[in-house]
Amino acid sequence: MRELQVQTKYGTVQGELLHGASVWKGIPYAKPPVGELRFQAPVQPESWDGIRQATQYGPENIQPRHHQPEGMTELPTESEDSLYLNIWAPQEKPTAELPVMVWIHGGSFVSGSGSLPVYDGTQLAVRGDVIVVTINYRLGPLGFLHMAPLGDSYVTNAGLLDQVAALQWVQDNISAFGGNSNQVTVFGESAGSMSIAALMAMPLAKGLFQRTIMESGASQFMPAEQATALREGMLKALGVDRDNLEKLRTIPVEQIMVAAETVKQQSGAGMALLFQPVLDGEILPEVPLQAVSKGSAEGIPVLIGTNLHEGSLFIQPQVPYSKEIDMVQGVEFMTPDLENRVAIADSYPKTADGQAQDMTDMFFWRSSLQYAAAQQKYAPVWMYRFDWVMPEHPLLKRAIHSIEMFFVFNTLHVLKFMNAEPDEAAEALALKVQDAWISFAKNGKPEVAGVNWPEYKQDRATLIFNHEIEVVHDPEASKRELLGL
Repeated sequence: MRELQVQTKYGTVQGELLHGASVWKGIPYAKPPVGELRFQAPVQPESWDGIRQATQYGPENIQPRHHQPEGMTELPTESEDSLYLNIWAPQEKPTAELPVMVWIHGGSFVSGSGSLPVYDGTQLAVRGDVIVVTINYRLGPLGFLHMAPLGDSYVTNAGLLDQVAALQWVQDNISAFGGNSNQVTVFGESAGSMSIAALMAMPLAKGLFQRTIMESGASQFMPAEQATALREGMLKALGVDRDNLEKLRTIPVEQIMVAAETVKQQSGAGMALLFQPVLDGEILPEVPLQAVSKGSAEGIPVLIGTNLHEGSLFIQPQVPYSKEIDMVQGVEFMTPDLENRVAIADSYPKTADGQAQDMTDMFFWRSSLQYAAAQQKYAPVWMYRFDWVMPEHPLLKRAIHSIEMFFVFNTLHVLKFMNAEPDEAAEALALKVQDAWISFAKNGKPEVAGVNWPEYKQDRATLIFNHEIEVVHDPEASKRELLGL
């Protein structure tokens, strides 16, 4: 039996056995970023005496609440003090150090946490014989305001620096939990996957992980000029100018969140990401896609993919067609490098479903193909597409953004909160998805029993996860060519 009392660099933590896994929750990986530490880079946590009970999740980072998170019966605790991580390990003590999988959650850089029920690491850890870590990081204005130009006591991309600090904590401590710090796979979805794209371009993240799995997100950034305008808008909304910047340390965090919502309304950003990694020239020195195309992530294998109907989560097929959503403008916003924007916009039906397809292809699929093509020059890359649907369900009749996570973690039971009860075939598919992720974390190559899954090269081999699993070469080639790839 594994010892549940573990000595970390900062003190002893006491975990518990849950559902056949050893679990430690709410371990601090940095000092609370409050007061004088607000808008600063994360600082190593304080050490503690005695035994710290690690049986409760830490608070989520404060975030806008539009609905209750799936699978939760009550709203979670949230706080500016949120830099905590959680660990799942097999119940039995390992005979050798195990591969480590570190999950970076999504949520448009403004919401989410590592403690959502969908991210429960039990099944991955137990079935895969791996260590699973989920983390929180600063979100929204606390994590992604372009603050460095205000002076040395401020930092830009605090949320990315939090992720680096969590990965450094893993390097320093995971062996005590039975993990191999030289076999770390970072995996994430949406904003989490976009974060990974940034980490692969960041000098500070070098050597902190060896493999990456990127689900529904790739190179994403905000130019410094745009980020500066956003910061100035926030300062104005907060009533702060260059003469009284010290107020930023004491303003109640709730006021900062209100100001962010005000600025978003004023900007007309709509579904665009108002907060995201900033191309500041220092922490994120280069556009992630350009950095990897020059070899910034040389030697790091990548498993990357998208879902067939990503956009249908945001623009649902049953809603009326909205003339307010300008398709040409949308294409221009998401792919400013394309010249044939009008032709692309015109290729989609003038329906809500057409708008959702446009979003899927422009924002998720195209960027993932670009990223895969850039990285394959420097390391093996595998591409997948997740097509599974539940035809009778009003929302899951499309393979929507984020649905694959329930299969990756094998937490399909959480879908009951969407009034969905996946059948045995879905449960079998979850095991196959999980097997691919686990084998990649263990061996640097995703494997599914009975399927030959080649690397993503000139023939663009793509594994389709559906009721049937198959490899398709260059799926939707004509659409890909229209998108300039």
